[in-house]
Amino acid sequence: MYAIILAGGSGSRLWPISREFYPKQLLKLTDHNSLLQATYLRLTSFLEPEKIILSTNIELAANVKIQLDKLTNEKNILSEPISKDTAPAIACAVKYIETLSKSKDEVIIAVPSDHVIKDISAYANCIKKAEKLAKEGYIVTFGIKTNDPDTGYGYIGTQKDESIEKICKTALKGCEFKEKPDEKTAKEYIEKGGYYWNSGMFMFTISSFKKQMAKYMPEIATILEEINFSNSSSISFMSYEKMPNISIDYALMEKTDQIVLVPLESDWKDLGSWEAIYDVQEKDTHGNVIAGKVIAKESKNSLIYSNSKLVSTIGINNLVVVETSDAVLVCDKSKTQTVKDLYNDLKKTNNDIYMVHKTVYRPWGFYKCLEQGEGFLTKLIHVSPRQQLSYQMHNFRSEHWVVLSGKAKILLEDKEYVLNPGQSIDIPLKAKHSLQNPFFEDLEIIEVQLGNKLIEEDIIRFQDIYGRENK
Repeated sequence: MYAIILAGGSGSRLWPISREFYPKQLLKLTDHNSLLQATYLRLTSFLEPEKIILSTNIELAANVKIQLDKLTNEKNILSEPISKDTAPAIACAVKYIETLSKSKDEVIIAVPSDHVIKDISAYANCIKKAEKLAKEGYIVTFGIKTNDPDTGYGYIGTQKDESIEKICKTALKGCEFKEKPDEKTAKEYIEKGGYYWNSGMFMFTISSFKKQMAKYMPEIATILEEINFSNSSSISFMSYEKMPNISIDYALMEKTDQIVLVPLESDWKDLGSWEAIYDVQEKDTHGNVIAGKVIAKESKNSLIYSNSKLVSTIGINNLVVVETSDAVLVCDKSKTQTVKDLYNDLKKTNNDIYMVHKTVYRPWGFYKCLEQGEGFLTKLIHVSPRQQLSYQMHNFRSEHWVVLSGKAKILLEDKEYVLNPGQSIDIPLKAKHSLQNPFFEDLEIIEVQLGNKLIEEDIIRFQDIYGRENK
């Protein structure tokens, strides 16, 4: 068996701590591991690390690699050259696994990277039961039994089928697949019975998946033939760009008659909203979930999160209050699904606060935006030991670097410099340069950018140890 972890989403409902370039799956929301790391470790309880494939996008690939580096030396990371939805991502990963395994009978489980499951033994047992169904050619989904008409999940209607029960006693035939209904419809599903939440986890063999995709989504199947993993794990931009932007639910699950549902017998929580975060966290005697520097007086049943500043509340009830260094969210706890609408509004108006934090993580460390004004931008740059920035140049800005702590090795055109704290250097416009830390202590510098066009995209990379060179 192989596994695909889908790690390319934006986590828009958890704005402002989740941003497009550092979304929720990379965050530590419930314990000392990120959601992505927890998903990976959960799968290693019954799979070899080399059989776990990470599917992400080009913007997140470096950070995904950094997180996996802390867990394993075995990493299979597929990076979408342009973000699509889950159907193209899963299809490419299936073809990659087919190339690795050289077998069309290989069973694959595809899972999101943002679930919380603590009873790993029960989870693994459920997966093993479902494997029998997948080997019979079914597309298996894992359903969550519920009495709550939540509109944040898709629903799957089921019915009993004796032939399916002979393979797995708890399994049901999937007969209706509906993506996130309105509240009235969700209540009707609960009253009718036989409906489960769609967990977003699917299992199938390579051959059954390809057969169903060819039948119901031939456009993806045809384009997939152009992508070749024989000599590389890279995905052709020219081919992938032609892929439709469609979820696996719409592309296949709502159409196929081969769906079988296995009720998930372990605990499960999809951290898809701030209300979901509230539900899984420990609460104080007033029903509050509090994180960071918070003073809560006469406040109850609320989630109050501070990232940088002191947050004080008086007399609030059933609210979500989230503070980051550049944004504050306040909303009714029952309205947290609509945070995605706010996120999309910011995106439509080109407000990049949906995209990045003031602190931005990179493979070599991170930087913080300290101040920006007309023609200048000031950053604190932190380079981890034995790491380095790419050998690069800028078309629209010059830079001035001042070393705060550690030692900086700097390549500037054909010369090499080593600077100590308090020393500085100018990087002229269009000069090739690299900031490096080959030493064993953290390096921090202040960078002042000067120019009329100060954008992060103004980087031409000539050499990069993380594989990000401009092609």
